Amino acid sequence: QVQLVESGGGLVRPGGSLRLSCAASGSVRNIYVMGWYRQAPGKQRELVGFITSGGSADYADSVKGRFTVSGDNAKNTVFLQMNNLKPEDTAVYYCNARTMGVVAGTSVDYWGQGAQVTVSS
Repeated sequence: QVQLVESGGGLVRPGGSLRLSCAASGSVRNIYVMGWYRQAPGKQRELVGFITSGGSADYADSVKGRFTVSGDNAKNTVFLQMNNLKPEDTAVYYCNARTMGVVAGTSVDYWGQGAQVTVSS
């Protein structure tokens, strides 16, 4: 089992920056990728970006060049740095951790509680 606790978020003006944090505890050694998803009202949850246990990261096209996912392995924490925020970035942001499942070829997802990010003037 993995527990995820998010912090950060809030209200920011367009062009501003925010940083979200996600602290993992429990069976953290089984995590092979951590990521951030977001869900805006009336829309499906979408992937924002992720980082693997090897340090490789990738992002949705809509946030490339503006958002950065990074990790602090010593603290079992992953961050989402969001710069040049736009109103369309307004959503609830969820931290995700994925571990291998008991059955070969399967995986298990764990989720944080969500953090509201509102971009508005």
